[in-house]
Amino acid sequence: MEIHPKEKPLHPLNSRFRLLADRLAPQLALLLVLLCVASCKHGGPINGGESMYVSAPTANLRDHVSTVYTRVGTVNNGDRVQVLERQKRFVRVRTAQKLEGWIELRALVPSETYDQFQRLVKDNRTAAVEGHGVTRVELNMHVSPGRETDTLYQLAENSKVEMLKRSTTIRATPEEIAAKKIAALAKAAGEQVKPTSKKPPKAPAQAPPTQAPQQKSDPKAPSAPKAESTASAPPVEEPKPKPMDDWWLVRDQQGRVGWVLARMVDLDIPMDVLQYAEGQRIQAAFVLNTVQDEEKGAINQYLVLLNQNKDGLPYDFNQVRVFTWNLKRHRYETGYREHYIIGYFPASVSKEDFGKEGVMPVFTIRKQNEDGSVSERKYRVIGNIVRQVLAPGEQPLPSAHSPDEPQRNASHDQGGSHKKKGR
Repeated sequence: MEIHPKEKPLHPLNSRFRLLADRLAPQLALLLVLLCVASCKHGGPINGGESMYVSAPTANLRDHVSTVYTRVGTVNNGDRVQVLERQKRFVRVRTAQKLEGWIELRALVPSETYDQFQRLVKDNRTAAVEGHGVTRVELNMHVSPGRETDTLYQLAENSKVEMLKRSTTIRATPEEIAAKKIAALAKAAGEQVKPTSKKPPKAPAQAPPTQAPQQKSDPKAPSAPKAESTASAPPVEEPKPKPMDDWWLVRDQQGRVGWVLARMVDLDIPMDVLQYAEGQRIQAAFVLNTVQDEEKGAINQYLVLLNQNKDGLPYDFNQVRVFTWNLKRHRYETGYREHYIIGYFPASVSKEDFGKEGVMPVFTIRKQNEDGSVSERKYRVIGNIVRQVLAPGEQPLPSAHSPDEPQRNASHDQGGSHKKKGR
């Protein structure tokens, strides 16, 4: 064997070490992988493929976890970040702009929450719009109705939204909301949450009844008759009704969909119509058509659906009103009214060709019948008159009456139709 003049032959001992190292290389690589995985479970670097989303309005990115830190950037509500490292209640993330820094875990939500909001968008892409609203204050969008449910997006004050669906839930207590947030934060941090057992409250300790001092009785004296017990059982208090919340599923101008508290959204309709609510809550409003006023120009005529002014009702509306515009008096008037009914969304407005009578605005609502079924009713607007559209020979079904109907009106128009002209 020829030996290159610049190379030296390996010592037999060195060749044995090299052979041993080649054999142990796979085992050493596996050991390094296991050590990396172990470090991930204890706050070290984790899989860079994990994503989270910013649920706070804005949040700072820190250069390190400390009371005193340098801000290296900011992230906004809805931003997607890539998780790089965890440390207790902080995570190190990388933004789409390649900024890296530490952020509080409570300002983030997992990708599962983002996926749930995406499903809301997909499932309600063709949902009917029951009205247009404006938010009163800054609002959280929830993934489902309930104050304790997950949130991601936030709506600014005076944000315009489309109102899609209504729901009602029992109001969660502040303790339930706090417990849900603590559990979600602990889960995101990889901590185990012990289920809290609800123990019934202990009854207050009562002092033993005082006994009168015993007197020596005369054995010859006649015994007094025993008095019957007059103590009666304490009255049983009826449980108080739990407070309820109404919710609206809304779509904002960015196409995001989520549930918000109904009382924090105002319907975007003219004040000239709002003044006729008469203490009731306007649940939905639709533009039927437009008329031309010589003095005020184009004026919209409205279909308005109302309900009692309280949360938790099992039906969506109990009154239907059509507001037409009086061209001579230049004001809105009630062209049609139907009250003390049980109505459900969705409702819709369109136009329909009635042959020789021409094209007219029509609206469809869903009402409960006396037998408990729910059916659609179609109406057409003829000028300032409203008439139900019936097939030849069809008779209007008797409508169920809402519980708030006064007894004096119980026999009032079994069809549930109450017409009122003018105001």
